[in-house]
Amino acid sequence: MKHIYSLSSAILIFLFFSIGSYAQLQLPAPSPKASVSQTVGLTDISIEYSSPGAKGRTIFGDLVPYDAIWRTGANSATKITFSKDVNIAGTKVSKGTYSIFTIPGKTEWTIIINKNANASTSEYKQAEDAVRLTAKAEVAPMRERMAFQIVDFDDSKGTVSLEWDKVRVGFTVECATDEQALENIKSSLGGTWRTYNSAARYMLEKKDYETALKYANQSIQLTEDWFNVWVKASILSKMNKNKEAYDLALKAKTLGDKNVEGFFFKTQVEEAIAKWPKQ
Repeated sequence: MKHIYSLSSAILIFLFFSIGSYAQLQLPAPSPKASVSQTVGLTDISIEYSSPGAKGRTIFGDLVPYDAIWRTGANSATKITFSKDVNIAGTKVSKGTYSIFTIPGKTEWTIIINKNANASTSEYKQAEDAVRLTAKAEVAPMRERMAFQIVDFDDSKGTVSLEWDKVRVGFTVECATDEQALENIKSSLGGTWRTYNSAARYMLEKKDYETALKYANQSIQLTEDWFNVWVKASILSKMNKNKEAYDLALKAKTLGDKNVEGFFFKTQVEEAIAKWPKQ
């Protein structure tokens, strides 16, 4: 009887360690999870997908048929998320998470942003499309694994690019950055001199010099600092008010040289003093 118990115990121990070893086995996923994210202006754009490999196969027109709906990846729906409302192909797309479907073609693709973020190919419904657009299929360097990128972005727009095999397609996402920034400025006004100064710098970049000057003056009224004096000088220079701009640049240098916290734009201020007309 003892031998039977010993044999049973040995078998149980063997099974325990065998199952444990099997459970811990990790192998590369055929289509690993991937993601890409980018802040465009004030809008966060992120894409989550599974990335299949070419593995010597003919991809488009074979593994991925032409003129048929495709989930644009593997395993599950490819998801794209916008933190704020955006515009795609002239259509407003509200902030939120969507699925990306495509219909590949030899020279042109249909790209679909669908409201059902978890839809599989069999569950896809055209009635749930947020937007459809066409995109030219471009020839690209060979890419083994399918990949999304967000490229050619600035403060107001970015391009969502998809590459796999030797094909590249993409679409532009436009963001209402200026409107959002102005709303942020309005909601923040009444704060510190730094808030008004940041607003002045932003409007200077947008070449709205009158509004920039108004914010710079409000900043200086709260606290005069080398930084807001320099920003005002830069605004006046753009408005061709040369003497006022030059005099303020000199003042900014004087204040900056005395500032114990640092004079971070010292080189730019000194270059302006050397180059700007005095009259």
